Amino acid sequence: MSTATVSTLQGARLPKWAPYAIAAGSVAVAVGIGLGAGLDSEVQWGLIAAILFLVGTFGIAARVEGRRQAKDRIATSLVWVSFLIAVIPLVSLVWVTVARGLKVLDIYFLTHSMGVVADTEVGGGIYHAILGSLEQVGLATIIAAPIGVLTAIYLVEYGRGNLSRAITFFVDVMTGIPSIVAGLFILSLMLMFEMQPFGFAGSLALAILMMPVVVRSTEEMLKLVPNELREASLALGVPKWRTILKVVLPTSIGGITTGVMLAVARIAGETAPVLLLVFGNPFINNNPFEGAQASLPLYIYQQYANSAGSGAAYDRAWAASLTLIAFVMILNLVARGIARWKAPKTGR
Repeated sequence: MSTATVSTLQGARLPKWAPYAIAAGSVAVAVGIGLGAGLDSEVQWGLIAAILFLVGTFGIAARVEGRRQAKDRIATSLVWVSFLIAVIPLVSLVWVTVARGLKVLDIYFLTHSMGVVADTEVGGGIYHAILGSLEQVGLATIIAAPIGVLTAIYLVEYGRGNLSRAITFFVDVMTGIPSIVAGLFILSLMLMFEMQPFGFAGSLALAILMMPVVVRSTEEMLKLVPNELREASLALGVPKWRTILKVVLPTSIGGITTGVMLAVARIAGETAPVLLLVFGNPFINNNPFEGAQASLPLYIYQQYANSAGSGAAYDRAWAASLTLIAFVMILNLVARGIARWKAPKTGR
């Protein structure tokens, strides 16, 4: 069959560069409309360009390739436009944070506390906040990770009946509770026992927020383990608890670790519970079980709220935000590395 015959059977097709040309034309027309109408916001220009791109793609594709192929192209274009709408604010946020955070982010800033430096003065650092965040998040992980993993093991391997359904229901409810509710719960206990703010109280609230995330992620990872592995182990006379310990958990340990790391990243930026329970401290406090402590999210909030228009406080808030983003990014990279390292080996 000749090339001409194949081309005839397939019908007319737009060239590969057509979407890029339509996108460029849409942007140019949107800029012209924005300037002509006196629109100052680039967001408005972008929305106009997106609408023109979708309309132009459908019109040109319907004329050249037919309405059926045009519908396929419009669906693909919607996916790309939605992706750009989602990623542009993220890139903008990261860009602004990096640009403003690098002004004061250096070794001195990372290794000194605020101490006697007022919020409106130049100087100071976030060492006390980094230390507080590491201790509070670390203690929350020590509490929540084992409980969450064991709960997921029960739900997947043993859970049957009303108890299992009740646990699943409450885990779903806890997944959606606001962070301030967890903080108020721990605060009510502190008021009952007349306790002063301290770091471990914040860890308890963070653990409450972390637990349902660990349960859900671990549960899904355990469900992915093939039942054939369990059946093979049980057929050899291995007890169920040992099958879980030696077969199920090693097979899913990569995904479980990733879920725990993502849960840690989720609680690392919580401010409300820490504001209620830890209270903040400009000085270094190494003991999370006594006295108020600082944390990175709380430090950012306090620097912004108490700045009184001071450029130094704003710069410290942006630098602390950049440090927190870097911390979460490192956690995600570590989780991905562990997941790839512990993934079951495939092949012969």
